[in-house]
Amino acid sequence: MSASTEIANSSFLDFAAYGLLQPGTNTVQAAYGYSNSEIEAATNGNSINIALVFDRANDPTALLQSDWATRQQTLATLTPQQLWNTYGADQTTYNDTLQWLQNQGYHVLGSHAATTGDYVTSQESRTIWLSLNATEFQDLFGAQLMKAGVDSSGYDFLFWDGNLSLPDNIAPGIAGLWVDNGSWPPTAQDLTGGASTTLPVGPQSIGNSTTADTNVDPQDVAAGIYNFPLDGETVQTGLIGFIEPGIGTSVPGSTSFQDLLEQYRTAVGVTGTGTAYAQGEAGASTGASSGERSLDVGIATAINPNSDLALYVGSGYSGWAFAGTYTAYQSAFWQTPTGLPAGTLPPVISSSWGDEAIQSPNSPFYWAYWQLYIDAALQNQTVVIALGDGGSGNETANGVTNVEANASSPFTLVVGGTSVSTPATAVDDPTLASLLASAQSGNMATIWQLVQGGLKAPYSDLTGVSTFVETVWNEYDVTTANKIVDGGYLDNNTSSGGVDTTQPQPGYQTDYGLTSTDLVSGLPGRAVSDVSANAGGNMFYWTPKGDMTGLTGEGGTSAATPLWAALITQFNTIFADQGLPNLGYMNDLAYLASAIAPGAFNDITMGNNTSSFYMGGAYESDGSQITPTGYGYEAGPGFDLISGLGTPNGVLLARALSAIAHTQMYFDPTPVLETSGSAWVSSTSQSLLFQSTGLGDEEISLNFSKITNTSTNTASAAYAWTSQLAQQSLQSDFSAELVTMFDRQSQGTLYQTHVDAGTDVSVSIGGTAASAYQAALTSDYGFMEFANANGAVEVARPVAVAFTAGGADDMDVVVRLRQNGMNESSVTFYKVDDFAGTIGGLAPGQAGYATAAAARAYQTEAGTTSVTGAGYGQYSQTEITGVDHGDIIAMSLTSGGHTYWAFSSANEQMNGQNVAHLWSYGLNTFGWEDLYGGGDHDYNDLVVQLDFTSATGHDWLV
Repeated sequence: MSASTEIANSSFLDFAAYGLLQPGTNTVQAAYGYSNSEIEAATNGNSINIALVFDRANDPTALLQSDWATRQQTLATLTPQQLWNTYGADQTTYNDTLQWLQNQGYHVLGSHAATTGDYVTSQESRTIWLSLNATEFQDLFGAQLMKAGVDSSGYDFLFWDGNLSLPDNIAPGIAGLWVDNGSWPPTAQDLTGGASTTLPVGPQSIGNSTTADTNVDPQDVAAGIYNFPLDGETVQTGLIGFIEPGIGTSVPGSTSFQDLLEQYRTAVGVTGTGTAYAQGEAGASTGASSGERSLDVGIATAINPNSDLALYVGSGYSGWAFAGTYTAYQSAFWQTPTGLPAGTLPPVISSSWGDEAIQSPNSPFYWAYWQLYIDAALQNQTVVIALGDGGSGNETANGVTNVEANASSPFTLVVGGTSVSTPATAVDDPTLASLLASAQSGNMATIWQLVQGGLKAPYSDLTGVSTFVETVWNEYDVTTANKIVDGGYLDNNTSSGGVDTTQPQPGYQTDYGLTSTDLVSGLPGRAVSDVSANAGGNMFYWTPKGDMTGLTGEGGTSAATPLWAALITQFNTIFADQGLPNLGYMNDLAYLASAIAPGAFNDITMGNNTSSFYMGGAYESDGSQITPTGYGYEAGPGFDLISGLGTPNGVLLARALSAIAHTQMYFDPTPVLETSGSAWVSSTSQSLLFQSTGLGDEEISLNFSKITNTSTNTASAAYAWTSQLAQQSLQSDFSAELVTMFDRQSQGTLYQTHVDAGTDVSVSIGGTAASAYQAALTSDYGFMEFANANGAVEVARPVAVAFTAGGADDMDVVVRLRQNGMNESSVTFYKVDDFAGTIGGLAPGQAGYATAAAARAYQTEAGTTSVTGAGYGQYSQTEITGVDHGDIIAMSLTSGGHTYWAFSSANEQMNGQNVAHLWSYGLNTFGWEDLYGGGDHDYNDLVVQLDFTSATGHDWLV
């Protein structure tokens, strides 16, 4: 035998039991509590399937950390062969290793083209799968293969103790390992030193306790709750992939899966042409987990009935295969299901499955899983994955908070769970009684919170499948008898969520302004979930039963995930219609969309996912005694560690993603401010708005190089309009009553001035320097916010830049208006030469400027040069024509016999200061104050939005 190299952190416990062991536990027997008689050496009648995973020929980190458009443009230039010659295994190293293994007589499994319940072995996937008996395992890895749990019926799984080694001639090329093995992590002992808590009797979280009928057809949830942009029955949407290890399209009886799929669509009232295809049918079987498969495909096909479905079995169960989730992922990234054209891969993949093994973060197994999702990103596939249903403890009895690291890759969009209460279910939920009464009485604080979460109309106007309130999905309930936790901490009853401390926080979360740390350990890491959607509690989905016959009510993050996959498939359809590539790896775009267009997400602010525990104690759960330790996470305003960015407003999110994609693909925006060393400087000569949103009367200092402007802020009113509310109001079905309810809510101090190029700009609030925490995301889109604990000041341009679809000229641009002032008001759009608003050398306020602006005015589709609001509280929409790419567009407002300009230097003076009448509300969205002298400073009298990309293709977003 040749000399060998030990592989660090390659023990079986590094593969299966990270974070679950008492210090010093280093054998499988001790970890799992087996007796001596239950452990024995494996024989050559046993085999284990294991993957050798190669390092990449080149590191893709720089590509994946670039912006979305750079990734897309780079990938578009590479043929598949070029792509995987670059980012697959080194061809020579791979070939030499494969040849050596074959020469030694080792059994190589699978191939790149295998589709019949087999493994993916190829240079592109950097993988060689082997099936090794006990002798071969010891020869190759230098470790004895053992059996655990031996009794008269067989054994539980195969394992080894200590680290593995590889022969020196092949070891340098191998960076990762994976085992297709039926390992189950041990039940952890108390790792918290005896922490405990007393749980309150009754429901453990708000909004999950209705007694009403809660099952809803998935397409009605998509349309009525989440405002999906397309009607799936009338539009041809793309292929959706599903991770269904070992199951695929297997059903009992003689009726085909396709026939049963069509029967389900008929049962929920949709028709479509979507056909199901499977990889690995020969390795598939129907079992207890088939209901998961039926839930996945049911939700997606009800929403997008014309989408074809690709179901991935992975290795299946033939031979020594165990149908692990890892193998199904590899199939989805590399193999084509039977019946589809060769090379076809799903642009979107939905996964509701995890691998039970929990890997050490510095192990070759963890590395292999991490790289697996990078393969998908390089294939331009979007992987949407369910975080899990075990709450903050994730059904792991170690007393602390846990998330599944296999699910929380930075290259997967991780989905958490919520509970939607409609008007009908809210009435029958005792935990919502006070909230309901408060909303019915017109309490502004309650209604304000509900609107942030997706409420579009007063409670009295709500009907059918519409949102009253959306909370965290948490069905845990403590009864008075024997302290039983009904539903159970050991069962799937609430959304997971927290911090994965095995990896650093990804850049898109850092750019978003997050600093995420685990509640118990205080360690930093990746925050999950990224997004969320309805999972149960007060609303479940009608889906097929496990055998695909009949209907059953189902939920879980496993339901929220295919819903998101169906939504992203609609986004891809819209992108193709607009000449854009598929979204692929899109996490950074989701966070960017939330930053510049917060109306794209419903903010989940109520509920918790607390479920940490260890075994033994006074509470009974799932037939076992447990001790709750009380560690968990609360939902709250903005990003939180359960719901992430929130749940989707599909149309608004589609518009935001479209705007971002066209901007990145076709433009090089001029940021509002840019960095120069440690300072922020003005990128150009420009007029800037400084908008205070602090709630206290704090002193604000605006520093321009060596000149300081200091003033005392006027506190914002309690319900001063936010960017989210302004963008939400620009929906035709948003209630005028809600708009006018929050009229006359004054903003803080607004200051406008001209700033020369290169001028240093900084902001202090309450005597403390403020930081621009999301500037990396928002500055290219016309605004950025400086904030500290005392408040915030947004720096924004009073103009919009025409980042048109495809960078085209002579485009129609959608204009949306919501009037919240009582005066008749009209707005005119005109082209200016620069960010200072000049026209032909004339600055705003100079003689002749109004005439020059009139000559530059855009015409509407009706042939006019002004757009009039529809009346108090009302919504209207039109288009302006002839807009060229890169146009800088300014506005003027005519109201009450006065004309106001976006540039204060052209407006009236009060107390020696020119009055600013315009407020920026994010992505090309502005609010006007329509009264002379500044009026009530609510800046919502006419809310105006310019949309440069939606009037493209089939106008699906108009």
